[in-house]
Parts: sequence; C-alpha cells; structure tokens
Amino acid sequence: MGLKKRVIMETQKTALYNYHKTLGAKFVPFAGYEMPIQYKEGVIKEHISTRSFAGFFDVSHMGQFFLEGDLSLEKSLEKIIPADLSALKLNQSKYSFLLNDNGGVIDDLIITRINRGFNIILNASCKENDIKQISKYLNSSHKYFLNTDLSLIALQGPESAMILSSIIPGVEKLKFMNGNYFNFSEIRLYITRSGYTGEDGFEISIPNSKVEDLIKFLIEKKVKPIGLGARDTLRLEAGLCLYGHDLNEKINPIEANLKWAIAKKRREEGGFNGWMKIIKNIENGSSKLRVGILPEGKIIAREGTKIFSIDEKEIGIITSGTFGPSVKASVAMGYINSNFSSADTKIKIEVRGKKYNAKVSNLPFYKKSYVK
Repeated sequence: MGLKKRVIMETQKTALYNYHKTLGAKFVPFAGYEMPIQYKEGVIKEHISTRSFAGFFDVSHMGQFFLEGDLSLEKSLEKIIPADLSALKLNQSKYSFLLNDNGGVIDDLIITRINRGFNIILNASCKENDIKQISKYLNSSHKYFLNTDLSLIALQGPESAMILSSIIPGVEKLKFMNGNYFNFSEIRLYITRSGYTGEDGFEISIPNSKVEDLIKFLIEKKVKPIGLGARDTLRLEAGLCLYGHDLNEKINPIEANLKWAIAKKRREEGGFNGWMKIIKNIENGSSKLRVGILPEGKIIAREGTKIFSIDEKEIGIITSGTFGPSVKASVAMGYINSNFSSADTKIKIEVRGKKYNAKVSNLPFYKKSYVK
C-alpha cells in the first residue's frame, strides 16, 4: 500500500509578526498569513480608538504589484481594468477591479500612477491569480514584479494627519486618493491618503527593515494597534466590500452597486472585459443588488443568512454581518432581489432556523470622514 503525500502549506508571516507578539496580538490564519485578529483591549475598543483618535493596521499581506512600461502598458491594463487610466494623474489613485469575460470581479484593487508605470494594491488571497491574469494582457516590453521587500501600514482615524505629520512632515498636504514619496529614517517611502475604514488616513509602503521603527514612533504617539476584527467592523459600517464575501467572480460591479467605480468614459467606449454584459445590466437593471440591511434588535446576521420578503419568499442572502460599535446596532450587507432593494423595505432574515424582522438600508451605515 502506497503512502499518501500530505502537502502542508506553511502560513506566511509579515515582517512585524514578532513585534505583534510583544503587543499581545491574538493570531488567526488569513489569506495564507498569520495575522493579528485583535490585541489585549479587544475588537470594540480597537474600533472606537480608530473612530475617535487613530489606529495602525499591518496590512502587509496585501500585494504591492509594480508595473513599468510605455503608453502601451496603459492600454493593456485597460482591457482588464475599467478605470480611465489615461486620466489618472501622477501619484493619483483609483479604486477599480480586475474583470473576467463575463464582467465578474476577479479582484477589487487600488491602482496608482507612479513614475514609469503603475502600482496596484492586490488582495492577499487573490494576488497570485491576479498577477497571472494581468500578465496575459502584457507584452515583452512591460516589466512587472510583486515587491515582497515592502511592508504596508495603514494609519486610520481623525487624528491620523496630525500624528503622521509630526513624524513625516508634509503628509498632511496630501489629498484623498493621492500619494507621494517622503523621507523617513534615512529612506524614501511612499504614502497615499487612503484607507479601508471610512476615516481619514494613510497607507504607508515602507521597507521591511524599517517598518518596526515606524511602528515604535506611532506607539510613542499613543496610536494603538488594530487587528482584523476591528478592521472588519470598521469597513462594514462604512459600507465597503470584502473580496471573497461581498464580491467574487460571479458578481459584477453593477450588481454590487459600484457603478461609480467604472469610469464614465469607459462605460461609453468599452474595450474592457465584460463590457457588453455590464452595459446590459446598466440599461436593463440587475436582478439583484448589494444593499445595507439593519436587523431589528440584537440579532447578528452573519454571512450565509437567508433573506425573505414579508410574505416569506426567499429573496437574497447576507454576505457580511456584524455588530457596529459606532452605530450601536447590528449591521449587514447582502444581495437582494432588486424589487426589494429600496431603503426602508421591510424584510425578514433567518438566523438559526428562526425568522426575524429587518429592513433594507442605504449605505454606508456610518458617515465617511475622508479629507478631500
């Protein structure tokens, strides 16, 4: 009898892994990495600290993908990304997608124009496949690489600009979804004014060898570490999608209520994957739409919870759900039959075999505080 081989995939660790331990982090496997889900104070206090002051997040599991090339690079990327890259200014960022032939979302991403090309921030669980898909559209003159020598730190919260500018002067002048190079500890690092919490904030791309130095400065400024747990409650209150839950390859941006993220010029001119199907969705309407959902009382509607009409016909499914510490209520997002997608429509949700009252809500649940 032959022996079966067992393939054990070792989880990866960010450059801050050991430092997270000293901060009392509790780890969970996430997208192939050992990531902090929370620290000593717990998810709710981390959430509130971010909303009221500032918090830092290690998001170094995300892919920092760099591409270099001439004008043909821009044209190649526009075949799979529906952003108007020709209008993207130097150091400006846009939220967009990688789309498949049916217009489904392979990944959602942030793309930034930098010198000689672009930087794309890819979701950790998708980055290998993303690079494979993007490379199909490139030619031999285009250079690209995933930079694993860089960490990515998100500093989020209303006091982020004040705190970071005391360490790195000039960052406070950045506008939302814009970036630039700055000096820190005898190195150059790239900072964008962006984030995933609904708060003002920055994402800092910094060499692995220097990231601990930066974190120590932030801790001296009373900034607390924030884990994946609070990151999820923050983004859900802000109505932001989590790939693999609220977005996937069977969902297109129109169904996800993200039409705004497809540039008007691109919608009109096309030339990207799934354009015809997306245009049909825009013109004829989608059979389902992503909406906010507010369950009554303290019921938490987790992913996979079924949604019903008042007369108990199944009409959708929850894709994300939690308790929102800032709004002090249970909040959720999901996909619902478009006939029931208007705000304040009364619905039911089924939790552990029992149906509870809920209603459709506009997104976000918590007003975003981005600095324009």
